[in-house]
This record gives sequence, structure tokens and C-alpha cells, in this order.
Amino acid sequence: MRPLVIVPTYNERENVRRLLPQLLDIPELRVLVVDDASPDGTGFAAEVLSEDSDGRLKVMHRIGRPRGLGHASLDGIRYALDTNADVICQMDADLSHQPSELRVMLNATAHSDLVIGSRYVPGGRIVNRPRRHQLLSAGVNACVRTICSMPVHDCTSGFRGWRRDALASLPLHRIDAEGPAFLAQLLYEALAIGCAVSEVPITFVERERGRSKLLPRHIAELALVSMKLALSGAASTTRATTAAAPIQATRLPAADSGPR
Repeated sequence: MRPLVIVPTYNERENVRRLLPQLLDIPELRVLVVDDASPDGTGFAAEVLSEDSDGRLKVMHRIGRPRGLGHASLDGIRYALDTNADVICQMDADLSHQPSELRVMLNATAHSDLVIGSRYVPGGRIVNRPRRHQLLSAGVNACVRTICSMPVHDCTSGFRGWRRDALASLPLHRIDAEGPAFLAQLLYEALAIGCAVSEVPITFVERERGRSKLLPRHIAELALVSMKLALSGAASTTRATTAAAPIQATRLPAADSGPR
């Protein structure tokens, strides 16, 4: 296996200093940090850590606009597809996703095109998140799942593992949403082309440092995008399995095909 994980960042300097060494402890894993010109120096902090990574940590510095999770993630996906990575993962930089659980997700891609780290399947947990935020998140997921007829419990999870060929088959040019709507749209398109999707339980931990990037406009966009997807009828034939057990000015890191 040749895994690569994409970590979009904006003002996560202290978190990446903790997260990236843990990711680099996973044998053979390569890491791509996609930084949206963070004013707190996140990109520089990642560059410093990359110096001792034997080339396994790369940093993409996105300059100018448009910014945001969707644009940054798409830049990262396109870069990852230009490497020889056969499994491509996505995860947040704020330590809400546990690096120790990434190994489980990598193993699960042996049986699924897309593996979602889910908060809402048996065994999934949410730690230290205020009750009102938990209820809002669960309610939003239930609405998205119902509106879009997606047989997935955690439609907005940003913790994902993809088989390369599945990710390469997606119509990335059609993905235009931001925030959690981007994640829902990406999942919807995967189901639309017949990707086999599974969910594995994770422990989601509320961030300790920094501020959440989720804004009220992201929830509004998610509702609008969900309605748009439902009306499009693009996923009339889908199959999924549920398991409990850019482009603006961008400075890219040097291409690295990794060990073969």
C-alpha cells in the first residue's frame, strides 16, 4: 500500500505541530498539508517539520482566493492523483480526527472504494463537544441523508479514505461547494458513479486549540446544495455498504512519486 493523507489547514499552527509527527509515525504514510495562506504561520510550521520527514511531508501553499475547505481539498486531491499513491485520505488538522484510527481506515479500503470515519454508527463517539452542537450536527446529517437519499450515516465527515481509482473517477469539475456541503457533494458524486462505501466508527474529539471554521452560512449552503443534488437525480443508481466494525494562484510542492 502507498497511502497519502491530505490535511487542509487555516490557522492551525499549534495543532499541526502535534498532528504531523503522529501521522509520520505511520509507516509508509505520506502527508500533504494544503495551507490557505494562514496568517498564523501554519504553513511555515509545517515546512519546518517537513525538513526531517525524509520527503514524506509536503506542503502546498495556496495563495489568493478562492479559499476554503472545498477549494483546498480539490487542489490536494489533484496533486495526490499526480503521485503514485494508491490510497488517498482526507482528515482535519484540528486533532478532532485521531491519527491512530487512520490505520483502521487504510485497512478498510481493501474492501471499499470509500471508507468514512463515522460518528454515527455503533461504536462511534463524540467527545467534549457541547450538547447543542452534537444535536445540530446529528440533525444536519439526518436531513442531508434523507433529502439526498444517501445510505450513509455520517454524510459530512471529513475523515475519509479513498481507493485511488475511485477518486480519479469522480467528476471533480462538478464539485463546487464549500465546508460540509463540499463533503456531502463529494460523497453524493461517489455514490452516483457506483462507488462501494463503508463506514467505520471513530472517536471525534472537539478541538482544544483554535477556532472552528464552521459558520452559519456553511449550514445554509449545505441545505441548498442538498436540495440541488436531490433535484438533479444524479444518483438514481447507487450502491453502498455500511459497516459498523482551483483554482487560484497556488504554489505546489515538488512532485514526488514516492517509493515504488
